[in-house]
Amino acid sequence: MDLNRCFQLLLLAVAVNCNPSPLADIVVDRYELPKVCSREVQSGDFIRYHFNGTFYDDGKKFDSSHERGKAFVSQVGLGKLITGMDRGLLGMCVNERRRITVPPHLAYGSVGTGGMIPPDATLVYDILLLDIWNAEDKVQIRTISKPGSCRRTTVASDFIRYHYNGTLLSGEAFDSSYSRNGTYDTYLGLGDLIKGMDEGLVGMCVGEKRIIIVPPFLAYGETGHGTKIPPQATLVFEVLLVDLFNPKDEVTAKVKEMPKNCTRKTVIGDYIRYHYNGTFQDGTFFDSSYQRNSTYNTYIGMGYVIHGMDKALQGLCIGEKRRITIPPHMAYGEKGSGNLIPGSAVLIFDIHVIDFHNPKDPVEIRVTHKPQECNMTSEVNDLIDYRYNCSLMDGTLLYSSDHYDSPSVTTLGAGKVIMGLEEGLKGMCVGERREVVIPPHWAHGEDGGEFLEMLTCTIKGVPEGFMFVWLGDIPDPLFNALDLNGDKEVPLAEFSEFIRLQVKEGKGRLQPGVDVDSIIKNMFDNQDQNKDGKIVEDELTVKDESEKVRRDEL
Repeated sequence: MDLNRCFQLLLLAVAVNCNPSPLADIVVDRYELPKVCSREVQSGDFIRYHFNGTFYDDGKKFDSSHERGKAFVSQVGLGKLITGMDRGLLGMCVNERRRITVPPHLAYGSVGTGGMIPPDATLVYDILLLDIWNAEDKVQIRTISKPGSCRRTTVASDFIRYHYNGTLLSGEAFDSSYSRNGTYDTYLGLGDLIKGMDEGLVGMCVGEKRIIIVPPFLAYGETGHGTKIPPQATLVFEVLLVDLFNPKDEVTAKVKEMPKNCTRKTVIGDYIRYHYNGTFQDGTFFDSSYQRNSTYNTYIGMGYVIHGMDKALQGLCIGEKRRITIPPHMAYGEKGSGNLIPGSAVLIFDIHVIDFHNPKDPVEIRVTHKPQECNMTSEVNDLIDYRYNCSLMDGTLLYSSDHYDSPSVTTLGAGKVIMGLEEGLKGMCVGERREVVIPPHWAHGEDGGEFLEMLTCTIKGVPEGFMFVWLGDIPDPLFNALDLNGDKEVPLAEFSEFIRLQVKEGKGRLQPGVDVDSIIKNMFDNQDQNKDGKIVEDELTVKDESEKVRRDEL
């Protein structure tokens, strides 16, 4: 025996020779010590340990807990063990190995026991300490890390989701949620957990890590659990709290940014476009509209999104940013959603409202500048020359007349532009400026609302079905006015010269937005009834607007 590792325990701590004969007291050889020893065996403690028992004289084995496949459990220092073991186990640490040599008078004396231990036998026990606890022990909690902010801590009746690694006090693993790739989900304080865990998990923040040490009588006690947790085992849990909520929780919203101007807030029935980042309570990301480079678009309060989001999207302004926290019973519940959302997960959405509208919304027109003199305003069939900037409601510029070399031109009522723009261009003065808000159903459907800033120049049109209208009295007789050279027939060139002269002198108006040569040729063809290339007096007719005749004539 190594004399440097050998010492004799005496009640008065008196050192003796390592191989006395006969032994006066026990000899303890602590031949393997753990690096850390947070607790030593004291009188009154309960311990669980493995041992091999041999005779001192010949080394023959008389008993072994290893061979029985079950650790030995006992209380130390109260006479439940032989005196030599009661003394030899004191001061021992979990995972320590020691050899205890016990003389006969501190073992089974001159009588021996049960035919197994002969009289006057010196016994040697090789001990591995696995566990230690006391009837006065409580659940021990050691905080490893804590998040910088903590919105709330766990209380009884909360539903929690947590990861854990479970080991015995000796460090032997018995279970892990990580190995199953799923959190452990349960109610707290309602008896669904062992009593020690119900106590140890109280007061935790999401994202907090702690060690929870549970003595056997607050765990699985004398029966143990399955094949991994032996009877009377202290359990050590390293816990990470991932999520928590209470069945009474409602949706909560925190305003992160509010626009300066908010003329209207969202209501049920509105159609909204918003961006979002979605995370769980521990900060784990699960989805983002930004990554798809596309807003999420939906109706509010009509069941197209989870119930919590339907509620949270009400009362928002365009441009507002909010953090929305939705408990599972208002999200995807106990089942979750596919591989993306686990069961019973609290969801956090950071949203940014881009725009919204209601299907009943009209085109909104705000006049920002109007000239002092306004002799005429735009109406259907007028040719409009206008400049504009067009953007989304969040200010994103879509297009502008400044991007093109030529001005934008359209004829009102001709269906050449979106309906909202048609509305916005009506009734404008030359030089007037307007801001026109066009909801999607007046624009490009579900692609989104638009905001237009416009300045117009108006060319008056003609009534529907007409190519030319007189602005004053019609010459009488009309044919004589047309027959410029007086030869009683009017060819196309002469007809064209006459019409152009009327427009130039402000006596008549051609349909705007159409090629002048083409429209005059069409007018001529309508009068040249026999198609001989000239108009004579008998062929000439004049279209009166009051007749409602659907022919393009003079």
